[in-house]
Amino acid sequence: MGYREVYDMWCTDEYFDESVRAELAAISGDEKEIEERFYRRLAFGTGGLRGIIGAGTNRMNIYTVRQATQGLANYIISQGGQKKGTAIACDSRRMSLEFAREAAVCLNANGIKTYLFESLRPTPELSFAVRELGCISGIVITASHNPGEYNGYKVYWEDGAQITPPHDRNILNEVEKITEFSQVKTMEEDAARASGLFQIIGTSFDDLYLAKLKEQSIHPEIIKKAAKDIKIVYTPLHGAGNVLVRRILRELGFENVYVVEEQRAPDGNFPAAPYPNPEDEKAWEPALRLAEKMDADIVLATDPDADRLGVYAKDEGTGKYMRFTGNMSGMLLAEYILREREKNGTMPKNPALVKTIVTTEMAKAIAADYHTALVEVLTGFKYIGEQIKLFEELKSHTYVFGLEESYGCLAGTYARDKDACVAVMLLCEAAAYYKTKGKTLWDAMTDLYEKYGYYREGLKTLTFKGVDGDEKMKGMMRKQREEPPKELGGFQVLAVRDYQSDTRKDMLTGEAASTGLPHSDVLYYELSDGAWCCVRPSGTEPKIKFYFGVKGGSMKSAEERLERLQREFTAEK
Repeated sequence: MGYREVYDMWCTDEYFDESVRAELAAISGDEKEIEERFYRRLAFGTGGLRGIIGAGTNRMNIYTVRQATQGLANYIISQGGQKKGTAIACDSRRMSLEFAREAAVCLNANGIKTYLFESLRPTPELSFAVRELGCISGIVITASHNPGEYNGYKVYWEDGAQITPPHDRNILNEVEKITEFSQVKTMEEDAARASGLFQIIGTSFDDLYLAKLKEQSIHPEIIKKAAKDIKIVYTPLHGAGNVLVRRILRELGFENVYVVEEQRAPDGNFPAAPYPNPEDEKAWEPALRLAEKMDADIVLATDPDADRLGVYAKDEGTGKYMRFTGNMSGMLLAEYILREREKNGTMPKNPALVKTIVTTEMAKAIAADYHTALVEVLTGFKYIGEQIKLFEELKSHTYVFGLEESYGCLAGTYARDKDACVAVMLLCEAAAYYKTKGKTLWDAMTDLYEKYGYYREGLKTLTFKGVDGDEKMKGMMRKQREEPPKELGGFQVLAVRDYQSDTRKDMLTGEAASTGLPHSDVLYYELSDGAWCCVRPSGTEPKIKFYFGVKGGSMKSAEERLERLQREFTAEK
């Protein structure tokens, strides 16, 4: 059927709620809107769904959630995992709890037990729950840091990480087979509860999760010594971090924690943070005002599902609050953990640091300094989680820390996804440690630059919305492959990695080799003087992302190199 016929069917079929049919009737004269909502099914990617909330096949609603869940259910059954069950969590977004319950009763109707958190929880707690409860899979209803009109659906497998090959493709294939709503099973929640298939996870489970976080602390004695002197401003950006972040800090002994009141309450409309993203400067305005008022040492923000952490720290020299990128805060934590574990004898044998290919090259210098293996993976924290499993199976390394440039990191192996809660805990511990040395976090970051070099990174994005957006992105990637540059921003292109064809071509010798990583639509340019850039379509949004990295002898020279590289590389895009 064409999109118009599908629209007409949704408008008249009583399978769809009256409110859905009324919403669609209201756009009957808007052909462009009808096409946008119905020209395709909302894409189930290698991680799940993400889209605008509303009626239509290309929207997040209970019907598209049911379709995706039926496909997941069929795969679980094929793997004999019905009795193991599925853990389900959600954040504060609109319709999150409704989508979580729809997913649960769909699984229940397929004979699969579910464990649903009673209210919103951080995504990393779901990752922990999958393994702690012995589930075969997990679901999180979240759109991470997207604006309020979005929601999403992320799938995890029994190792606690987001789905990776072969499970991602296998689940995707099962979802694509669900072409009719008549194929979707569901049942009443009361009946599911009575059958014992629908289980609720209460607040007592939080105790288990927080206990695992506390195990990652290196210097609890220093926290007790300096916690009274540290002032912390925190905002959950209307999301799931508020209760547990404040609780872990309180239980560790931090007394001066000030929460941004206008962004405290869970609210899927995000009234005081329209773009609830720690990368967005506007989202920080209330927190920085409060920091000035309280003379805070550090300012922290977790995104709506509390898996990513943004940071500002005070520069005592200027009195200004300095913004940390995800690369900066990640490196500060990595170096603190490696140094202090080496010092106090708690560094495990064969330690490993894991980062994505678009994360700062400073990680290599720090890992080498502390005799730690550095493993690189494709973009997406699921690949970092996958490495933890591989290390355990192969007994090759012991995972110590993993990070990605987009404000995500994980210390320890209790979870297999990035965790802003543990990042908050360790960053505040590091602030206490440096306080006893007469330093701020900004001083500590400056010390890293002086020791390892001034690494600077940047990100540019181009958005392609609408029906023809996918084709435009494919065309851009095709052009990059057909016309590889020889120079970028004054840097010579030394090698090109094409992860789609699994080739690394040396541009000087013409020799080709394997990248050593899975196939992915990613181009990576190795440049002279330690610079690099990378191009890839987003896996969750209609965007192409351009990543850049340089190294300079000073902050000024690094900034100048980065600005030139970004300007020249994206000038004709």
